Amino acid sequence: MKLDMKSENGTAIACLSGELDHHCARTLRTELDRFIIVNQPEVLAIDFRSVTFMDSSGIGLIIGRNKLIKECGGTLEIRNPQPYIRRVLKLSGIERIVRIH
Repeated sequence: MKLDMKSENGTAIACLSGELDHHCARTLRTELDRFIIVNQPEVLAIDFRSVTFMDSSGIGLIIGRNKLIKECGGTLEIRNPQPYIRRVLKLSGIERIVRIH
């Protein structure tokens, strides 16, 4: 799993690529938490365009980052999930707490 951070129109964008599973979730969690705490973005968008696989650790990653960014006064968005990832997100109920674009 690769993580690239960029900024676009005042939004911090975390671009993920590769497989999001329990093997890489801890590292991603640490990196995203550090970024949120240090930078306090108003909006953090996690871009799933290049994610080829996601298991339940991806759901946990989203829920945890949503909680942290809300505590810091920001919001979380999910962008560009592949169709099967969108189905997983919908089934998990994530769309009720996080905007999905």
